[in-house]
Amino acid sequence: MEGNNASALQKGIFRKKPINPEDFKSSGGLARVLSLRSLIFFGVGGIVGTGLFAITGVAASVNAGPSVTLAYLISAIACAFVGLCYGELSSIVPAAGSSYTYTYVTLGEFIAWIVGWNLVLEYSVGAATVAVSWSGYVASLLHDLGLSFPPRLMASPFETLTLADGSKVSGIVNLPAAFIIIVISLFLMRGVKESLKVNDVVVFVKLSVIITVITVSIPYIKWENYTPFIPPNTGTFGHFGWSGVMQAAGTIFFAYIGFDAVSATAQEAKKPSRDIPLSILIILAICAVIYIAFSFVLVGVVNFHDLLNDSAPVATAIDKTAFPWLKIVVKFSIIFGYVSVLFLLLIGQTRIFFAMSRDGLLPPFFSKVHPTYHTPWPSHIFFMFAIAILCAFLPIAQLAHMCSIGTLLAFILVCIEVMILRKTHPNEPRKFRIPGGNLVPILGTITCIAIMYSLDSLTWFSMFTWMLIGLVFYFSYSRKHSHLHKKHF
Repeated sequence: MEGNNASALQKGIFRKKPINPEDFKSSGGLARVLSLRSLIFFGVGGIVGTGLFAITGVAASVNAGPSVTLAYLISAIACAFVGLCYGELSSIVPAAGSSYTYTYVTLGEFIAWIVGWNLVLEYSVGAATVAVSWSGYVASLLHDLGLSFPPRLMASPFETLTLADGSKVSGIVNLPAAFIIIVISLFLMRGVKESLKVNDVVVFVKLSVIITVITVSIPYIKWENYTPFIPPNTGTFGHFGWSGVMQAAGTIFFAYIGFDAVSATAQEAKKPSRDIPLSILIILAICAVIYIAFSFVLVGVVNFHDLLNDSAPVATAIDKTAFPWLKIVVKFSIIFGYVSVLFLLLIGQTRIFFAMSRDGLLPPFFSKVHPTYHTPWPSHIFFMFAIAILCAFLPIAQLAHMCSIGTLLAFILVCIEVMILRKTHPNEPRKFRIPGGNLVPILGTITCIAIMYSLDSLTWFSMFTWMLIGLVFYFSYSRKHSHLHKKHF
């Protein structure tokens, strides 16, 4: 009897979703409004900004020093391998849910749950990190304009602030960070099509600003800031040296997160099998060039020691130039540009929740679609409150180091899944196929494992704690309510 129960349990939790092309034709009530151009602008707008405007300072000052540029290159290479794998999988399974859905088809329900659950954490923490950095740039801009906002209401309780009189106090709550999350979430609930119009303008402004900053900053580079390019290790793993470069690569891997969120919008793309893989590759190429060039200039203008706990490193760099008018323009543009980053993170996150709910792994409430706006409004409301609380009470350094590990796990599985589906579904139509056999998936797996291994203990602890909560939820609710479980039993 016990053997039969164990067998039933195993079949239930590892049951795989079939690859059914008819299922992919349904949008699930979501509006198909995303063209190839929209996907590229959506991805570039969502990716470019976070690494440059927030994470660079943390990774350079704590882990890599001037070699943060090298860390960006390592992460770009890893993302290129993984991006190719996403391209092939998205051409086979053009459905919402990104790597969660790919894993459900390939490795089964239980592993898919782990992937989806971890991605929920990554996108939540990612959006919170962006919101905290946005708040930092708002504070910098207000200072330039001669305006003031109570500093204790722009910092978490875990941050120590030095006031104008030299006294040190703790923050209370980061109100601007929570505010921007609420505003963007409410806007996204009104529809993706409306959001795209704003996104196109934001991306144009953002890229113009980045090119301007690079151009005007080059004359202010101090070449001594690059020496030593890889600072010697302090004796602690991850604090400079090659271990620091790898840990920085793991931290700023978050800066490239976004191309995977593009695949989560498959049920809103007009031609998902063609446009999703193509847009992913174009997005990664554009972002890698921008990140590497910009980070090199940034650490040349500002000594990496001066970037410690700096949530607005670009503002610090602009302060080194002799263009007062540019400081205000650039900082305002960065504040405006963060909108597209939050668009991508919040949309990608809610679509994964939407897909998990449609499969029965989450309450059906989260897969409800607004009858007029065609958006998963309950998911938006849930994450609006959850992320607002995160960014209101946690500092950016804590958030930044929590951003990458779950996504790296998903990326490793995606690379493995490409090789598995080639064996199990060799004749399944693929509009995009990675050349070179299994070489790219293997390299992607190895690279992501190396970066994942280099992350600090706090990051690992955060993931395992979150996974433990997820396992309790899965075995108490999701396993019994899974649509595939119900069909079998």
